[in-house]
This record gives sequence, C-alpha cells and structure tokens, in this order.
Amino acid sequence: MIANTPHGLASPVVPAAQAPRKRILSRRSGSILLLIVLLAAWEFGTRFFNVPKFLLPPLSDVLIALFRGLAASPFAKDGLWLHTFVTLSEIVLGFLAGSAIGLMLAIVISESEMLDDLLRPYIAALQSLPKVAIAPIIVTWLGFGLGSKVAIVCLITFFPVLVTSIAGFKAVDIDRIDLMRSLSATRWQIFAKVKFPGALPYIFAGLDMAAAFSVVGAIVGEFVGAQAGLGVLILQMEAQLDTAGSFSVFVVLSLLGIVLTALLRALRLRLLSWMPRDESQGPVST
Repeated sequence: MIANTPHGLASPVVPAAQAPRKRILSRRSGSILLLIVLLAAWEFGTRFFNVPKFLLPPLSDVLIALFRGLAASPFAKDGLWLHTFVTLSEIVLGFLAGSAIGLMLAIVISESEMLDDLLRPYIAALQSLPKVAIAPIIVTWLGFGLGSKVAIVCLITFFPVLVTSIAGFKAVDIDRIDLMRSLSATRWQIFAKVKFPGALPYIFAGLDMAAAFSVVGAIVGEFVGAQAGLGVLILQMEAQLDTAGSFSVFVVLSLLGIVLTALLRALRLRLLSWMPRDESQGPVST
C-alpha cells in the first residue's frame, strides 16, 4: 500500500494489523538477544575470574550435566526423567486440586454475604501462616509419598485463586447485574452470563500466581521428605558438591514453569478473546 508524502514521493504504509506483530517480534528479538548476552557473560565471566566450580560452574558444565541427565534411562534414579515425572505429577495434581477448591469456595463466598463475613477472618488467618513451616507437619501426617506433596501444592495454590476470584466476582459492573435483573434473569443466569465472564481476568491472574507457587511447593515438599523428585535430586547433588548438576535441575524447573505459564496464557487468550490484548496496545502518542 502506497501513500503520497508532502513532497510528492510515494512511501509504503504499514497496515494497522501488522504493527502489533512487528512490536511483538521486536520484543521477542530483544529478549532473545538479552538471554544470549547473559549466557555469554556467565560462561566467560566464570572462566575469566576463575570462579570455583562448586560456587558457580560455567554454563558449558551445566549443559553437559543437563545432557547426561536427559541421556539417562527414563527409570534411572540418577537421571532427570524419573524425577521430573514425579515432580510434574505433584505440580499438576496439586495445582488442579488447589485451583478448583479455591475457585469453588470463591463462588460460594461471593454469592453469600453471610459466608463472606463468617469465613473472611479464617481465610486471612490461614493465608498468613507460612506454608513452608506447615510442610513438615503435612509430610508427617501423610507420609513421604505423592499425597503429601500434592497436599502442600494444593495448600499453596489455593489462596491466590481464592483471593483473586473473590475480588473478581465483587468487581463486576453492578449496572450489568441490574440490567439482567430487569430482564427477569435467574440468579444462575446472572452468574453464568455476567459475573463469571467478568471475573475471568482476575481468576487467570490468580492461576498465574498459583502456577509459579506450585513449582515452589512441590520442591519444598520434596526437601522436607520424599523418595523421588527433582527436589530429592537437588539434595543428592548438593551433598556431592555437584553444583553443575544442581543447576541443570534448576533449568528443568524453569522449563516446567515456562510450559505451565504458556499453557495458561493460551487458555486465557482462548477464553478471553473478547478482551483487548496487551501486545496490541501501543503507547499513546500526542
């Protein structure tokens, strides 16, 4: 598409739909470039300053340890596959259970002011308890198996979803609710067509936080007591002063967090397609 300039010369005009895409590509390119610079600084900085490997190994050593862990048998106790599967199972089960319980309780509380007034102090009290301190008690109750880790992750992911969901249900525009009532809508119709869609951005904000906390909760539970998992592998490597191996496990944990966040983002974009995306909102120029 060509447009005339004040001097009579033709200049290409970028379609409006392509501008956000170019901004996204530019941001991603900058992010990748920053990552390359940081990784290069890590590799050459540790070698140039002769940093002891048990304090901070070079990036190449971490990549070698990561390759060895992935090249091991899927059932090898010194490999990454078995422990990753155990930790991922704890994360997924605990995240789903905690998010579901938090969302259902938020729905019940938001629909009843009496329950809100009754349960709010107890929710605040439980939320203020340090979950890391409760983890040993849960392991003592449920043992060293999968159940205790799922319970810890569930407890940690429960509160972000609960609090943000309650805030979302209470932030719905009251005029929309009054409009639905004027049309003789039932309580369920008001919730399904107004309250729940309006609260979805808040709910997904809580799910994003819960996804990050779920990884932390699983590792904390495995630190306290477990038979398998990436947390157990970290403890074993630290006991052997295998810092490169520990960093390779950190890489796997980071990838798990990235995948969970990406899945939630894809689900949010699908369910909230009616909302404007942040990438398409450029700065306001005057």
